[in-house]
Amino acid sequence: MPFTKYSSIFTPDDLEILQKVFDKLCTERRLALKDGDQRERLALEVMDAFQNGFTDDVELWRLFSKRRTAIA
Repeated sequence: MPFTKYSSIFTPDDLEILQKVFDKLCTERRLALKDGDQRERLALEVMDAFQNGFTDDVELWRLFSKRRTAIA
């Protein structure tokens, strides 16, 4: 996955949040490993939102979830 546009340094805690949200969204959307393009787009969207201030895992998940009102 190209990360050239991301110049920030992510802490281990940041990466844990990003991975948790990404995995949860992939499961929700039923994106398998073979769905590489869709997974990459989702990862980039999640990272963009994180860098724009959505740093809470529940808040970040709700931003992209199709079940926004569901309890995380």
